[in-house]
Amino acid sequence: MGYTDVIITSIKRTTRHILAAALLSSATAAYSAAPGDVRWHDECNDTTKITQILLKANAMNLTDHGSRTMAIAEMLAGTPYTADPIEALEEQLTVRLDSMDCTTFVETVLALEMTLDEQRSSWRDFIYNLERLRYRNGNAGTYSSRLHYFSDWVIDNTHRGILQEVTDRLGANTKWQVKTLEYMTRNRNQYPALADDEEYERMKNVEIGYRSHRYPYIKPIDTKSLKLRDGDVVAMTTKRPGLDVQHLGLIKIKDGTPYLMHASKPAGKVLIEERPLADYLRRNPSITGIRVVRLTL
Repeated sequence: MGYTDVIITSIKRTTRHILAAALLSSATAAYSAAPGDVRWHDECNDTTKITQILLKANAMNLTDHGSRTMAIAEMLAGTPYTADPIEALEEQLTVRLDSMDCTTFVETVLALEMTLDEQRSSWRDFIYNLERLRYRNGNAGTYSSRLHYFSDWVIDNTHRGILQEVTDRLGANTKWQVKTLEYMTRNRNQYPALADDEEYERMKNVEIGYRSHRYPYIKPIDTKSLKLRDGDVVAMTTKRPGLDVQHLGLIKIKDGTPYLMHASKPAGKVLIEERPLADYLRRNPSITGIRVVRLTL
């Protein structure tokens, strides 16, 4: 990269931060992050922990986003696993740092990193970013406004400039899967919120947009050869009918080899797997491959 390119890149990055800070100041002023707008499991401990993580990560002075993302993730190591920790009959932006599943672990880490990238250290700013990530158009509403399917989550956040899918840029032979995503409404009894007929119909309308949905994936191979980075979101594609992804976590690079950090149901907690990602994939026959996305910071 030449000197001129460096200057241009720096100007673009600075401009982006200024705009993000201005927008966030306006949004948080309007939103005001009132505790009553959020469903907390333990408000006092969670708000304290969020602030502590942000301050500690900021003090590390890590300029590489991937390294900082993993530093944040590792502060959550050992957090107990709980299936569906934010499910409820009435949808509301929910924060739980005392227990997580694979999705809420990834969302929490990314929202913390987004907050740090904006040079902020308040739990209110974290809440703003968590809502941006988790909900369609960044606004919490009904149950169907939450981005339940991974493909829906990627597309909506990519459209808003938060995420980018890099599955087909990792130096591997990318395959393409075509599936109709309808697992949730076909298994309505597994989702208490869908007992409501109106909510069920709204969810069906979401799924209409994912009939014969085409998405990229990489078959389980020697993942050491892939151009993966610390902090990449890795999602495991699945054989299960009507579903695109069955599990997700973050990439941790150790000695040039990618490992999976995730909220593990078998282990009952957040951890970095002892064996490399390639071994993890080979031991799970229901996994057809992986998809990889990154924050656009």
